[in-house]
Amino acid sequence: MSRIGKKPVVVPAGVSASIDAGTLSVKGPKGTLSMAMVDDISYGIEDGQIVVAPANETKRARAFWGMHRTLVQNLVTGVTEGFSKTLEINGVGYRANLQGKNLKLQLGFSHDVDFAVPEGITIVTPDQTTVQISGIDKQKVGQIAAEIRRWRKPEPYKGKGIKYRGEFIFRKEGKKK
Repeated sequence: MSRIGKKPVVVPAGVSASIDAGTLSVKGPKGTLSMAMVDDISYGIEDGQIVVAPANETKRARAFWGMHRTLVQNLVTGVTEGFSKTLEINGVGYRANLQGKNLKLQLGFSHDVDFAVPEGITIVTPDQTTVQISGIDKQKVGQIAAEIRRWRKPEPYKGKGIKYRGEFIFRKEGKKK
């Protein structure tokens, strides 16, 4: 029995959920999100809650049960509150600024890195060393943050690079003389 899967997802006021043609759609104040439903999982909307249960007793159904309940919860949270990630840039001369729909990163390369901001994602640079990524789709926000971080991962000797806020970078000691 999945402890997570057993809990129903509460649909708050101002949010509507519907099931039609194999997709679960959730509409709220921040927008609309939808998810393709899996045959091994049964979905139901009752009393302002979305209930997720395995459709049969296969191992695959039990494995997907908790994950799909969490995916449904992410849909509801996305359309009500949204998701955000914050990146911090450390390093001499490393900076970021937003120019229209492009994020311009200066990361010590011989050229600037231009990153096009996709639809549904909002990027804000409160200062030159902080990048805030927000949107309603949790997977998309995390993917964009990972793509930006990939340009210059933090290195263990001086800690230079792009890291998530709150991330611990294991530091190594340099050479001994």
